Amino acid sequence: MMNALFLSLMMWIQPGCHAAGEIVLTDKGKARHKIVLPAEPTKAEVRAADILRKYVQQISGAQLALVNENNWKDGEPAIFIGNTGHSGAIGEEQIAGEGFAIATDDQHVYIRGGSGKGIIYGVYTLLDDYFGCRKPAQGPAVVPKKQTLTINRNLLDRQIPQFVYRETYYPAPLDPEYQEWHKLHSFGDLWGLWGHSYFKLVPPKEHFAAHPEYYAFVNGKRRATQLCLSNEQVFHLAAGYLKKAMADNPDALYWSISPEDGTGYCTCDQCALTDKEEGTHAGSLIRFVNRIAAQFPDKQFTTLAYTYTIQPPAVTKPAENVIIMLSSIDAYRHRPLAEETSAAGFRKALQDWKKVTRNIFIWDYTTQFTNYLAPFPDYFLLQQNLQYFADNGVKGVFSQGSGETYADMAEMNAYLQAEALWQPHQPSDTAFDRFMTAYYGKAAKPMAQYVKALAANLHAAGVALDIYGSPVNHRNDYLSPIAIEHYSTFLDQAEKAAGSDTLLAGRIYNARLPLEYTVLQQARLYGTDKHGYLVPSGNGFAPARQFAARVQRFAQQAQKAGVKELAEAGIGPEAYAKEWQSILAKPWQPSLAFGKKVTLLHPFTPEYTAKKEATLTDGLTGNTDFALNWLFVYGNDLVATIDLGEAKPLSKVNVNFLQDARHNIFLPTNIVVETSTDGQSFQPVAVQPVAAVAEEDFTAHVENFKLTLKPSTARFLRVTAKHLPQMPAWRGNDKKPAICCDEIVVQ
Repeated sequence: MMNALFLSLMMWIQPGCHAAGEIVLTDKGKARHKIVLPAEPTKAEVRAADILRKYVQQISGAQLALVNENNWKDGEPAIFIGNTGHSGAIGEEQIAGEGFAIATDDQHVYIRGGSGKGIIYGVYTLLDDYFGCRKPAQGPAVVPKKQTLTINRNLLDRQIPQFVYRETYYPAPLDPEYQEWHKLHSFGDLWGLWGHSYFKLVPPKEHFAAHPEYYAFVNGKRRATQLCLSNEQVFHLAAGYLKKAMADNPDALYWSISPEDGTGYCTCDQCALTDKEEGTHAGSLIRFVNRIAAQFPDKQFTTLAYTYTIQPPAVTKPAENVIIMLSSIDAYRHRPLAEETSAAGFRKALQDWKKVTRNIFIWDYTTQFTNYLAPFPDYFLLQQNLQYFADNGVKGVFSQGSGETYADMAEMNAYLQAEALWQPHQPSDTAFDRFMTAYYGKAAKPMAQYVKALAANLHAAGVALDIYGSPVNHRNDYLSPIAIEHYSTFLDQAEKAAGSDTLLAGRIYNARLPLEYTVLQQARLYGTDKHGYLVPSGNGFAPARQFAARVQRFAQQAQKAGVKELAEAGIGPEAYAKEWQSILAKPWQPSLAFGKKVTLLHPFTPEYTAKKEATLTDGLTGNTDFALNWLFVYGNDLVATIDLGEAKPLSKVNVNFLQDARHNIFLPTNIVVETSTDGQSFQPVAVQPVAAVAEEDFTAHVENFKLTLKPSTARFLRVTAKHLPQMPAWRGNDKKPAICCDEIVVQ
């Protein structure tokens, strides 16, 4: 953290303040100072000097001479970079971690760094905080033009990072200069082996056929879901892999030994006994990781406290060179993690791990993985959550955003997170105001109003912000059509302020993409209603004019903005446009059940069923997105009774079900259609058995079932779809199977 001296100094020493006088570095485009490096500078010190020379020339036109300290003449005005013998008041004090110090006296400037890239961070901070340069996003930095460049005399700016590992995962930090400018890390640089790593250590493709005993024993059978950590050969294979990998990558700081995503943990006698002794499935994991860590005492290992390993063992403590990476995946994001009810399990896990180790990293989440472009207004909670981590002794944070693909306010999120990862207890508005001014310029005010309005409306709505949610489920609150119109007024003002500035206009268009995406997604849900994509046509409905063109414009702008996929492992803008083309080309199908009342025996899952019971008779079908136009029933049969209003002759029922094993959604095992004249006594008129679930089928797809009914006339029709009684063993988790139905078409 910033020390007390720095905090007090910064209250009166700020860029542009002249109370203590100024040192003139360049005057009318000519350099007055030289850069002085140590006699034997490090690579980082040389790079820092080159960075400073490059930007001073861009700012002022002046070319700073570069000399080694043994060639510097005493008394010449100098900018001392690195551990020189003339580092003045900051020359003797050791700088912790990747910290740095910037200081001046009456004539000279001194910049020193701690370990790693500390000296480079110091130079970029000088450029940003004192020379007015900005790097709000990827691409070229914003550089002011001034031939005379000055800095205050007698200043001292010491900074030490709060976290030893700092990563925000958005497109901007993938720019190498952005990463260094904002003092960030990358798992690609720090880790020799990252994330879910079991199957990198012992790949099933190489070993499972001959040695199934290396893998988890689940429901009475060996399966390639996780490793069997009590198997001695698994230990030797993992240690052998790491030994070779470490030799190939000696500079890597961390090595991950972590379960695969999902459950399917081993329940063999030895693993089960270990977990029972430890009181958690993390017991066998920590014992295994500790054994590996003991083989490589000079290396650091990370492992995941995630899903079934989230609670620490009761007996075995992590070794000193083992770091616990704790996940916050189960928490909603509309309130700070320190307060949110759904984060109670995470908070407890954090406190419990703190009792057994000082080495904790956090794997946090700041985007909606099912809809990267959906507005996700946790913007002003990011810093609060990082403060909570800091106050609880967390040493590092991986803040997972949308990765390489553009997402809602991706540039702003990366910037705010980067600032808070370095120092979470800085004034909360500082980074936000700096970003808005640097990135949106003359449109900063309406853009700030837009962002604040979204966040305020989310708070007022009091609804859950889910990283696996959908914008269609908020059509009645902060993403209602009225609210979207209100937000659009701010973006309209921003576009007006941008005027002929095409670069700025493009940034505002990108910021508008989440609203347009929400409108398009909600149009699928509204369907034949107001705000839907269908309008009356003859005796049915047809797509509204110009709707196809609107979709195409969105897709083109999304591609231009850098949207590669609209969801985690999902489709891109081009495929999204084609998906819409298919929807718009599909004739609307009339049904005797259209708009009729539906009664359910078992409840639907509200967070995924925006239209409630009406989902089954709204005239709309779904695709592979389970959160859109599907009635989602968890752990129960679908039993839906439709009141047709009056007795009618019935001949056919057409119904779709979704198969999406990744989200625990499976086809029914059997479909039964019954009819009734009074709604009390029902007679079966069709039965459709459904084939068993295929092995290892994780492909999301829609299955259509056409049932021919026994000739009957009835007012009431009941459809029963039997859900899978238990999760297939190959799925590898202990959740209940869900069933999804989109529309019951009756003829």
